[in-house]
Amino acid sequence: MTDFKEQIARLIAPAAAGLTEEEVLGMIEIPQNPDMGDYAFPCFRLAKVLRKAPPLIAQDIAAALEGESLFTKVEPVKAYVNMFLDRAQAAETAVLAALDRESYCRSDLGKGKTVVIDFSSPNIAKPFHIGHIRSTVIGNSLYKIFDTLGYHVVRTNHLGDYGTQFGKMICAYRHWGSEEEVRKDPIRTLLSYYTRFHTEAEKDPELNEEARKAFYDLEHGGEEEVRLWKWFSEMSLKEFNRVYDLLGISFDAYDGESMYSPMLPGVIQELQEKGLLKESQGAGVVDLEPYDLPPALITKSDGTSLYCTRDLATAEYRKKTYDFDLNIYVVASQQTLYFRQLKKVLELMGYEWAADCVHVPFGMVSLKEGTMSTRKGRVVFLEDVLNQAIEKTKEIIREKNPEASEEDVAATARLVGVGAVMFNELSNSKIKDYVFDWDHVLNFDGETGPYVQYTHARCQSVLRKADEATLAAAQAGKDLDWSQLSGEGAYTLTRLLYSLPETVADAAVKYEPSLITRQLVDIAQAYNKFYHDEHILVEDEKERTAKVALTIAARNAIAKGLDLLGIQAPDRM
Repeated sequence: MTDFKEQIARLIAPAAAGLTEEEVLGMIEIPQNPDMGDYAFPCFRLAKVLRKAPPLIAQDIAAALEGESLFTKVEPVKAYVNMFLDRAQAAETAVLAALDRESYCRSDLGKGKTVVIDFSSPNIAKPFHIGHIRSTVIGNSLYKIFDTLGYHVVRTNHLGDYGTQFGKMICAYRHWGSEEEVRKDPIRTLLSYYTRFHTEAEKDPELNEEARKAFYDLEHGGEEEVRLWKWFSEMSLKEFNRVYDLLGISFDAYDGESMYSPMLPGVIQELQEKGLLKESQGAGVVDLEPYDLPPALITKSDGTSLYCTRDLATAEYRKKTYDFDLNIYVVASQQTLYFRQLKKVLELMGYEWAADCVHVPFGMVSLKEGTMSTRKGRVVFLEDVLNQAIEKTKEIIREKNPEASEEDVAATARLVGVGAVMFNELSNSKIKDYVFDWDHVLNFDGETGPYVQYTHARCQSVLRKADEATLAAAQAGKDLDWSQLSGEGAYTLTRLLYSLPETVADAAVKYEPSLITRQLVDIAQAYNKFYHDEHILVEDEKERTAKVALTIAARNAIAKGLDLLGIQAPDRM
């Protein structure tokens, strides 16, 4: 696809004394107000070299660009050169790129590079609740974005299947558990045991000591403890996979914390040999005070491992196994300090690749009643949210289309309901905290996933009505009269289609899928305005074919963008 910025930089560079073409490229801006042009070049930096006022320099550069076929107008405005692209050229470039469904937004930027993305990571024997959706859908979207940019991506689910909570769960099961109850409803039953443990432990502190002993025995291969732990894990994974199936998300590896248990003695020995492990009140720590960080806890006083021990082993394993260029942890912002500690310990161990370990934080989800707590049993199950979204969507579809078959209603409701929840999660900056509200999450009006999906279905409806000859010519994109797309509505849409690949690349750099959701809403709004303001299937063949080509391009852009968010694009709604 033609890079207009690069073309403009080549044209301006000869007149921008003292600046390289690359420097000029970096200075080119896109005005927020379309009335100020498609691109703008600020002349302030040239004032010192040319010993002229910036407005005079802008006049000179504008004069030098006059007559270039790339522009319909170039005008100096104060210290800026404002440039208006030839709309036919711009439409041709944007639409032809988007017509190629396979290559659109793809690049070889990451060719030969490997990215490991650690995301979702629910805890075994605990609820897969609404708080987990952020890590799950952000991580999945980042996988799709990096994959589109040519990286080899490894999706890993670092399951919370180890730690002191298992001592508590084993202890609770021994006191109040029933195998029949667990098999009937694993997660809710285990949650009730876990909640009861904390209630009972407040009355009888001896239970905490019993739980510590159970985890110690688990870590040292106790037969009964290991059997229960494996059973809890097996039952939990079945429950989790039901949710992953609803979301359409899969992983390349389910490497839980327990997998790294055999590697822990080696990590501890390495820290000792490198003089990093110190004793503090019986526990093993790495002192990080010289770096303005709290000490990193490596082992408890009873010798059992901690998160940091296991995460050090995990990082070393991933580097040896995948030789990653980036090792991304999609984990809540509450853990920002912890990941700074982890990274610093890896640096102190002498690993240069510690710089390639990146924490992608996101804001917390809370309930109207307060923060979620598995100890208190105050959670909203993610599966319940998804199923309620599907049911609400069914009601809306039946109301708007009472003649639709139940099979069609069910299929569409699943795509749209789940898509609504996922789009809602990805539509705001990931770092923002928010309060979970059923009414907001299940609101399908406004700038939402269903609105974008509906626009895709509208494009498909237009294309179904077009004749085969027009469709074939539009899809081929050859010898089209691109001037037919010079109207305001069409041009606004073509500019958004043109910039989507750049937005995808920017989303990877910033680890921010919400950049794509925002542009998808803009594309959907622009197409709907174009649809309402202009007739598409008109009598004139040239005009009809160009507008159908733009519709195909818009459909492809919406489908691609939704796919990058992990959301499907229905053909009918």
